[in-house]
Amino acid sequence: MQGSFFRFYVHQDHRVHGRLVWEWLLIQGNKLGIRGGSAFKAMAGFGRHHVLHEARFFELKDTLTVEVEFIVTSEEAQKILDLLHREKVRLFYAYSPACFAVLNPDASDPPSVRECPDSIM
Repeated sequence: MQGSFFRFYVHQDHRVHGRLVWEWLLIQGNKLGIRGGSAFKAMAGFGRHHVLHEARFFELKDTLTVEVEFIVTSEEAQKILDLLHREKVRLFYAYSPACFAVLNPDASDPPSVRECPDSIM
């Protein structure tokens, strides 16, 4: 199935509506019916201010980045973007094409996620 990687990069301690942003994004993605999402904590990194943050510094423990990732159809991506615009949530994101499928699918898997086009494999 054709879709996209939709990745959001947020600070570990940033909040929206009283919740951590990474947690809020996962909850919202689930409510929107997206098949799955994950959050990954960075070991080290830098952003637009070019300050290197590393997990080993205790005083910087909440300044690291969390990547929240969804693999979505274009319709699902639009639902997320619409929600973020409505809620006025300011986030940095990356969006890139992807093919996704289930290896050795069973009867409960929809036909649309059973294989990628031959040109991809």
